[in-house]
Amino acid sequence: MNTGAYMKQEPIEAAVFRRLLSHLDSRKDVQNIDLMNLAGFCRNCLSKWYAEAAAEQGLALDKEAARERVYGMPYAEWKAQYQTEATAEQVAQFNAGREGSNTD
Repeated sequence: MNTGAYMKQEPIEAAVFRRLLSHLDSRKDVQNIDLMNLAGFCRNCLSKWYAEAAAEQGLALDKEAARERVYGMPYAEWKAQYQTEATAEQVAQFNAGREGSNTD
C-alpha cells in the first residue's frame, strides 16, 4: 500500500464500518443466530469489538452503549421489536459450529 493510501486507510475503514452498520440496520430480518451460523459473528460480536477498540483508545464504553451504537437503538428495544425465537435447527447448527471452535 502506498503512503497516500495508507494515510487514508483509517477513514476508509471507518466508512466501511458505518456502511456495514447501515446494511445490518436495513436487514433487521436477519437474526443474530443466522449471522453466527453463516459467518461466525453477529451484531453482539461487533458491539463487543467496538467496546474493546474504544478501551484500546482509552475510552470507557460499557456494553450497552456499544450495543446501542451497533443496533442503532437500545438493545432491549431492538430485541423486543425484531428478535424472533430461534428454531431448533438454528440452535443445533449454532451448537455444532461452536464445538471445537475458538471464536471471540
